Amino acid sequence: MVDPEPSSLWDVVITQTKEAQEKGSDPLLWSIEVSSKLASAGVSLPSIELADVLVSHICWENNVPIMWKFLEKALVFNIVPSMLVLALLSSRVIPNRRVQPIAYRLYMELLKRHAFSLRSQIKGPSYQQVMISIDTILNLSQTFGLQTTEAGTTVVAFIFSTVWQLLDSSLDDEGLLELAPGKKSIWPTKPQDMDIDGLENHHEERNEQYERLQSRNTVMAIELIAEFLQNVLTSKILNLAKRNMLQHWEAFVKRMKLLAEKSLALKNTKLTSPEELLNLASNICMSSQKSKLRSVHKCHSIMDSSDGICHGTGRSTIWLPLDLVLEDALNATQINATSSIEVITGLMKVLQAVNCATWHDTFLGLWIAALRLVQREREPLESPFPHLESRLCMLLSITTLVVAGLIEEDESAKVDTTEYSFANHSRKQKVTGKSRDDLVSSLQMLGNFIGLLAPPRSVVSAANRAAAKAMFFISGTRVESAPLDFIGTNDSSTDCSGNMRHLIVEACIARNLIDTSAYFWPGYVKGGINEMPSNIPTDKVPGWSSLMQGAELNPLLTKELVSIPAPSLTELEKIHEIAINGSDSEKISAVTILCGASLNQGWNIQEHTAHFIIRLLSPPCPANYSGSGSHLIGYGPFLNALVVGISSIDCIKIFSLLGMVPQLACSVMAICEIFGSCVPNETWSSTPGTETSAHAVFSNGFTLILKLWRFNHCFSDQLGYVPTVQPNLTPEYFLLVRNSHLVSSEKVRRDPEKRRLAAVSSSSSAHPIFIDSFPKLKAWYMQHNACIASTLPGLAHGNPVHRHVDELLNMMFKDKEQGRDSNASVSGSPSKEADEDTYLRNSAAWDILAAVPFVADAALTACNHGRLTPRKLATGLKVLVDFLPASLGTIVSYLSAEIRRGVWKPAYMNGTDWPCPDANLPNIVEQIKIIVAATSVDVPSTAPSEGNCQATLPLPLAALVSLTITYKTDRDSKRYLDLCTVAMASIAAGCPWPCMPIVFSLWTQKAKRWGNHFVFSASRAVFLQHPNALIQVLKSCFTATLGLHSSPLSYNGGIGALLAHGIGSHIHGRVSPVAPGILYLHVYPYLSDIVFLNKEIVSLMMYSVTEITGRQVPTERCKRLKAAKNAMIKGQYHMASNLTRGKLMASLAASLVWLSGGLDLVQSLFKEFLPSWFVSIHSFRQDGESNGDAWLRGYVLAYFASLCGGFVWGIDSSSWGSKRRPKILGTHMEFLASALDGQISLGCDQITWRAYVLGFISLMVVCMPTWMLDVDVDALKRISKRLRQWNEEELALDLLGIGGVDFMGAAAEMIIESEP
Repeated sequence: MVDPEPSSLWDVVITQTKEAQEKGSDPLLWSIEVSSKLASAGVSLPSIELADVLVSHICWENNVPIMWKFLEKALVFNIVPSMLVLALLSSRVIPNRRVQPIAYRLYMELLKRHAFSLRSQIKGPSYQQVMISIDTILNLSQTFGLQTTEAGTTVVAFIFSTVWQLLDSSLDDEGLLELAPGKKSIWPTKPQDMDIDGLENHHEERNEQYERLQSRNTVMAIELIAEFLQNVLTSKILNLAKRNMLQHWEAFVKRMKLLAEKSLALKNTKLTSPEELLNLASNICMSSQKSKLRSVHKCHSIMDSSDGICHGTGRSTIWLPLDLVLEDALNATQINATSSIEVITGLMKVLQAVNCATWHDTFLGLWIAALRLVQREREPLESPFPHLESRLCMLLSITTLVVAGLIEEDESAKVDTTEYSFANHSRKQKVTGKSRDDLVSSLQMLGNFIGLLAPPRSVVSAANRAAAKAMFFISGTRVESAPLDFIGTNDSSTDCSGNMRHLIVEACIARNLIDTSAYFWPGYVKGGINEMPSNIPTDKVPGWSSLMQGAELNPLLTKELVSIPAPSLTELEKIHEIAINGSDSEKISAVTILCGASLNQGWNIQEHTAHFIIRLLSPPCPANYSGSGSHLIGYGPFLNALVVGISSIDCIKIFSLLGMVPQLACSVMAICEIFGSCVPNETWSSTPGTETSAHAVFSNGFTLILKLWRFNHCFSDQLGYVPTVQPNLTPEYFLLVRNSHLVSSEKVRRDPEKRRLAAVSSSSSAHPIFIDSFPKLKAWYMQHNACIASTLPGLAHGNPVHRHVDELLNMMFKDKEQGRDSNASVSGSPSKEADEDTYLRNSAAWDILAAVPFVADAALTACNHGRLTPRKLATGLKVLVDFLPASLGTIVSYLSAEIRRGVWKPAYMNGTDWPCPDANLPNIVEQIKIIVAATSVDVPSTAPSEGNCQATLPLPLAALVSLTITYKTDRDSKRYLDLCTVAMASIAAGCPWPCMPIVFSLWTQKAKRWGNHFVFSASRAVFLQHPNALIQVLKSCFTATLGLHSSPLSYNGGIGALLAHGIGSHIHGRVSPVAPGILYLHVYPYLSDIVFLNKEIVSLMMYSVTEITGRQVPTERCKRLKAAKNAMIKGQYHMASNLTRGKLMASLAASLVWLSGGLDLVQSLFKEFLPSWFVSIHSFRQDGESNGDAWLRGYVLAYFASLCGGFVWGIDSSSWGSKRRPKILGTHMEFLASALDGQISLGCDQITWRAYVLGFISLMVVCMPTWMLDVDVDALKRISKRLRQWNEEELALDLLGIGGVDFMGAAAEMIIESEP
């Protein structure tokens, strides 16, 4: 017999098959003959073409039992690829299952035998071609929207499609498909060719037989679905579909629910129940999740087992980063453009994820940290920067808004189709719907923390009112009619016993987080109030009630409402309405009320008060306005009252915490631009006996802008400076942040904080605003930058600025007492008889401000050359500042730049020419030694007063100090004094020791009541001037947190030892040692170089781990160990204790890195420091050290790196830092992959390296799966391959499984290859 030509090979095979079919040949014999024929023709097996030939032959002309036997033998002997045959059959049999029920039955039998054994298929030579054919046959890529044609991805899609086709077929057979969404299947479930012989060609008896067979087929299909969901291999593959094709999986589960609820066939099956089947579909990944969590959960469970055994390092310490962030946010000298709500929300998500915390634990940790923040300053140190109100804002307003945002996200989280499916699935897994219930339980448990709930003295009255409100409610008294305003500190007739929990609950009720059922919690209040307290007047209506009843806003009522916060948003809206539509005097009264207690203490409505103020700063143009200038001129007294009302440090801090500084700055910039450009030829009478000029409005607004801007941080402009967490707050940056809030997107609409800020930003204008909109401000800003960059240029005669300089110098230094002009000795210009006051007072403020640097330069030069005495210099500058207070900012700007240049001769603070600090300087140095005692830092003993040399300051700094001490410390001067004292501290921080103690010694003589504050401020110079001292304070942070010191401050370790009682100078009315954490938080903003911090912090963390493993746990702390007779139990305990403390060190280190340098320092950590650390040789490991100790170092380092990344990038894509994540994380993962491949030689301990890799990958897989979007596919595959070689197959699979569709194919192939 002649061999057939290739073109006729398949005809020969079909002929041979027909002959065997007619003879009824043995299927085994047929399979041998066919495989021999194909082999002789050079066809490789399994054959794709033969699969198509056989299925086409069967469907439907040869649909006879023997042909199905032939096909089954071809599958058994791998003559044809099984998956391809099943795909071909599904596309032909399932649509015709009703007319071919036997074929459908046989198809399902083949599925049971061959769909669960896939290893041989992916090892076959034609694997890729088979998958391409399956994709083409079933149209999988288009159906599932897959952008990749990778073979493993097609395997997942094929298994998923097979189960889905069985599901839709079952629904259709029972008439349930019409009830499904879309009312049809995405798969062909009905025959396309209606001419196929149907049931009408059969007799009635046969029809009944087919109907019974169809019913049994439906039951079998359902049982087969259950088997796919239960089988270890296919369930893992389906889990990949669930992770990466979430929308399709949800549609599949909805149909599964319909089947479970409505199917009669499901109820008739004996192998499964509706509940079991639905549970299989809903929780298909649970077993995989459990295995994935195993490595990380082991660490957490170990940590939990030691909770409470060792003081200071229990479960509560997982929130240590939160305590540090809250404390840092309250630094009075720092103004942030980013909302603290956004920062804390992101932090809480990270801490909840990496610590596997419940909502109850998360909320409780947040409340406790915020309460600790308040308690650290419950008796605030008297200083020019009081901040108890801003601490209360953090607890009662910011924290409550954080909780509100978390609950809203938990309750309304929906799938974001722009992100890959598994990240969305992980997000939905956390949406338990229990967050609100857990909030209630956390607030109830909060009542057990009695020590934290004691209200500060200034808040006792408010706490009592909150408790009384609950007591009136319980008694049935309408809260609206209850005389709460009259219940205060001295109310002895009613035992309200209010505490901080009452205020927290009221803040939550006001924001609809909980309801008034909280009043009935056990122990919340001591019963109801059955009768009105005797000391409450019956003939007087409380202020806010009288306002709502229509009372006139007279001075007496205004004074009352300024001191009492608005009880609700309704009253606040009433005041806002008066501020818009009232008379001129009523408008002034209304804004005064808004800027009073409602802003500072109206914690339930604080964000609304701030929003109303910003809206009022941009009043609309009246409809009848016809003037040529800006309509804002007519609002002069109104705007001035607003600006003055919010100029205090506490008010600015509240706007900063709420994230409204960019919006506030934008509105005030417009005010400065208008009022600084107009000729001040008129004044307004704002209140009886007072007048307001354009210069006054401008000066107050400009001073506020400078406070927001932190322009005084001139040393941050030095070359090589790495900015800290917040970028330099420039006018352009404020406007860019403000404009970014106007961008409307899906993320903005979902995020309550972004929605709030978008509403605030659109208050002034719905359009972006840029610096070019303020040409005068821009010109001054450019002059300011030029002044910092270089010395001032000369002024030519005829320049408009030149005349202003002459006039200002004449005004400043005219000696009226002696009847002579001393200006000639300053500028060399002749005296003028003209009335310079008239000229200057009719000049625009911006024009005067442009001349101020030249005036200050002329005056300082004259003093430097002895032509002007220091006293006259200070007096002249004060005259200038009194004339135009806005000039203070420019004077500070100029003097700051000159100090930095260092070209001026020193000023001898001898008490004759310049003020002398000797009276206080020795005492301040001694007090500094007390403050830093807890850090074991030596204070330099070279203070000038201790030797023979005089105290000196750089001449510009001496001039600034002399100017500032001429101010009174009253309320009117304080808004300007706040500006220059902050600037002076910043400037002195960059000067050599002991400039800072000298400066504050002089100020202590001026304001003795602020002495302790000045001492604490001066103490930071010890760390700024001596790098070793800064490293020592960092070391003290670690040792104190671990409790390794014998100091009373750090004996128990933990958060209490790290932050202790805050500044602490109020204790017993004297200066006391300050906790190292507080010291560092007040020092790091003034560091000019922070690049070295990564090395120092990581080194301290590693040495702390060595201390942990090298020390025995004190017996008095671990009495439970004495009862442990089993050595293994003791070993587990030590491991638990070590791991708990190691994680504590990691969280401290990560917090310090993040706070000190933000995203830039973390980027340096991942891209530069960690790679160099791993390739270097370290001396941590000691003789006799166990492998467990080396493993602990690696895991602690991994935990540290994960936290650092989480803090700056977030765990999802909602934070601004997430945009930088792909590049930084991708670089680090490439380093890991290259090192694992052996391309990079490592110098560190191999056990430490392995622990780091496993720990970092595990934390990323479990806690931050969204990060996988940012990692190169090849890098993850290489890492996964190495993990398999380490016998970490589960982690390797999970790593690929969460990587998205691009990794799904590799994950599927790994699953199949591991099939037993």
